[in-house]
Amino acid sequence: MKTVKCATYEGVDAKVVDVEVTLTKGLPSFSIVGMVSSSISEAKERVKSALLSNDFKFPPKRITINHAPSELTKSGTQFDLSMALLILLNESSVDFTEWFIFGELGLDGSVKENIQLYPLILSLANQNLIKRVLVPYEAIETLSKIPNVAFYGVKNLVEAMDVLKNQESVEPTLNTKDIEYPSYEIAGKKYFYMKEYKEDFIDVKGQDVAKRAALISACGLHNLILEGSPGCGKSMIATRLQYILPPMTTEEILENAKLQVLDAKEPLFMPRRPFVNSHCSSTPGSILGGGSHRAKIGDVGLSHNGVLFFDELPHFSKAVLESLREPMQDNKIRISRVNSKIEYPANFLFVGAMNPCPCGNLLDEHKECRCNELEIQKYKNRLSEPFLERIDLHVVMQNVRNDDKASLSSKEMHKKVVEAHIFLKRRAQKSFNAKMSDEEVEKFCVMSDSAESTLSMAIERFRLSFRSIKKVQKVARTIADLDSCEIIDKEHILEALSYRRR
Repeated sequence: MKTVKCATYEGVDAKVVDVEVTLTKGLPSFSIVGMVSSSISEAKERVKSALLSNDFKFPPKRITINHAPSELTKSGTQFDLSMALLILLNESSVDFTEWFIFGELGLDGSVKENIQLYPLILSLANQNLIKRVLVPYEAIETLSKIPNVAFYGVKNLVEAMDVLKNQESVEPTLNTKDIEYPSYEIAGKKYFYMKEYKEDFIDVKGQDVAKRAALISACGLHNLILEGSPGCGKSMIATRLQYILPPMTTEEILENAKLQVLDAKEPLFMPRRPFVNSHCSSTPGSILGGGSHRAKIGDVGLSHNGVLFFDELPHFSKAVLESLREPMQDNKIRISRVNSKIEYPANFLFVGAMNPCPCGNLLDEHKECRCNELEIQKYKNRLSEPFLERIDLHVVMQNVRNDDKASLSSKEMHKKVVEAHIFLKRRAQKSFNAKMSDEEVEKFCVMSDSAESTLSMAIERFRLSFRSIKKVQKVARTIADLDSCEIIDKEHILEALSYRRR
């Protein structure tokens, strides 16, 4: 019996699959077992045709191919090449037990790229499970960013056989390429960023308080809610936030490309954090993830390491808003279904935009609000207190005026974010300020005597909860980073408190 390794999905992670073959005497047949999908069962015809088209003799035996473990559901066309090679090399002495083999077969024996290869191999590489892998030659360019893996690209079945028969002498097809963007290095780790600002904060006239809050939010990945009249610039600020977010590590860039593939997009290996704009009419499954047979990733998972934006926040269903409490707190989301239980990483910055009332004119100086007190209260009650407690910054935006002028540009704001990020990393802090654990808060949020006194007064006056106290400290830490201050001072605490919901 011969065995080779391949992989399939379980959630967003790859699981190793051992592909085994036996050829026994009996009536000629070809069976594929191991809880496989129709895409794998159909491979029988592709494998037969590929072998016969290349003058290989199809064995007149009882062929059984098993995909282990049997309790794991397998899908995808990446198993074709491994099954064909197992049949061809079953009688040989070639040992390819430690090889991973991926590729879809054409009827003429050509090896084709599968869009799922990149996230599969990246996930295996992150788990340190893969070292040598046989892949379609046309997939080499995309896979070249994955480090510490030797890739052997083949164009057809004959080339694949030659690689495995001469594996000791054949050199890998490629060397890993570096990411070519501006970067800086701290403690042996590189951080990449971009200097392109497709949408610029210079377009936002006035709204200095909201722009300052956006700068703090971007710097520490603090959750943000913007409240104001229609047309005052809430969505403008939210969509520009993605261009001033902190630099990314190589691992984060690769993870971002993996999520793009899972979202059926072309992977872009650039240091720009994802921005996911969910619509209020979206189903809970599309936002949180799910599915009856296989739990698929949703908007929350796709916004990992980036921004999740909810426009018209109170119009989202109560179920969705309350379900967001867990990932906003734990930075992961669990999807439980009868057939699967999956956990996704969900370390995102949440941004919400909302009107002050159903008609939107409550804060407008020139338009009359048409809502009564009951309607306003019902509108605001859609956001529960536990949900709002997970928001770090709450800004009520100003009315638009004719004399409003532009202030900071995205380039200037991004420069401040980068400087604060360098300041944060040089004190050996791993997490962003908003994502710090309680132990990290105690270690890095060191306050002056006047700051501690001010915070104690605020706790007594506003009856702050334990979570609210920690959030004030984290926001103050970010404000201090923007000022390049090691110690949190009184003015940092006061500014952090000014962004608390009233």
